[in-house]
Amino acid sequence: MKLLFLHGAPAAGKLTVAKALLQLVPARLFDNHAAIDLARTLFDFGAPGFWELVHTVRYAALDAAAEHGVALVVTTLCYADPHDLPQFEKFEEVMRRHGGELLPVFLYCSREEAARRVGNPDRVERRKMTSAASLNKELDTYAFPAVPRPDCLVLDTEMRPAEATAREIIGHFGLGAAEKP
Repeated sequence: MKLLFLHGAPAAGKLTVAKALLQLVPARLFDNHAAIDLARTLFDFGAPGFWELVHTVRYAALDAAAEHGVALVVTTLCYADPHDLPQFEKFEEVMRRHGGELLPVFLYCSREEAARRVGNPDRVERRKMTSAASLNKELDTYAFPAVPRPDCLVLDTEMRPAEATAREIIGHFGLGAAEKP
């Protein structure tokens, strides 16, 4: 299995690019918010037990996908350093254990562009962060860099359409052989 790990700050375009990728290659989407939405059914956001459940669900889902031969999974994460490094390393460990490959992609845009995007209706519908004030607080509180891996592909999503970004990812990682007709 290959795990395409799209990460970056809130509103950097992770899910938008993931959806564009799925139009071009056969893959499964495991969006960051799938585990978060599940945890919200039992806990308030951030309450004791919330993040533990989110992490457990993510690891179990990736482990099951790899175990059952899912060829390509695209996942999204607001990777905050250093807080999320243990989770990223666990993703790597799951991939190694199954002989898979983790393909890290860092997506970014300017703070101004993220503030423009954060109020998009699809973000409201998905119960994501939707206010510029919340975004600015997150950006001031946490660092959202590329994962510390030399093979991490770094792409600016500010002016480029999602499909062009997706095509660059496909080309960079040689996923083109699996392109949809």
